[in-house]
Amino acid sequence: MLTELLSGVALAATGTLAYGARARSATLFGPSVWKGPKNRRAIAITFDDGPSESTSELLTLLADFGARCTFFQCGHHVRRLPHISQRCIAVGHEIGNHSDTHQAFYLRSPQFIYDQISRAQESIIEVTGRAPTLMRATYGVRWPGLAAAQERLGLLGVMWTTIARDWRLSAPEIVAHVEPRVEPGSILCFHDGRELLHRPDITPTIDALRTLLPKWLESGYEIVTVSNLIGKA
Repeated sequence: MLTELLSGVALAATGTLAYGARARSATLFGPSVWKGPKNRRAIAITFDDGPSESTSELLTLLADFGARCTFFQCGHHVRRLPHISQRCIAVGHEIGNHSDTHQAFYLRSPQFIYDQISRAQESIIEVTGRAPTLMRATYGVRWPGLAAAQERLGLLGVMWTTIARDWRLSAPEIVAHVEPRVEPGSILCFHDGRELLHRPDITPTIDALRTLLPKWLESGYEIVTVSNLIGKA
């Protein structure tokens, strides 16, 4: 009986851990949002893993459609390409924290998690003069210790309503995957980098957005930053 009881407790604890780590609506390991209000016809497009050498082309495309987006950037890349982070801010986008070197947080110590986030925070502030108020955990996986880091650094976690899977899909596949899943309040996750890779090819992402952006605008969507979407701007 005791063995069965302990086994049940272990399974429950494992389930709770898995939910807190991966569920997009979970706030167990820190305050987080994954969508905005549905009473406004607006969406937020986000980009992870940058900045990269390919971000400049993406910024030009977004400017063509008047889109304002949120870039979750890695400190490593911010230090490597400071002028691109500065351009993101200059043209009206928002920068969030996506850790320093894109290391996974799971199975890591609270100090490791804090060091990853705080170093990225310092780099973004130094380069742009702006302190991020949003962060996204690498791979979307939260872990014990993250809440304390968020509190110390004044960061709100951001998950997503739909992830584009643009690191492995072709442009037509990205469009087919994302388009039917968009609704008012959606937070969409794309990528303008590929983890720590230098000079990544993000052509599928750009080509997909070249198709999607005019469709969204024609259907009456505003394309805004996450902070604007959730009323924090």
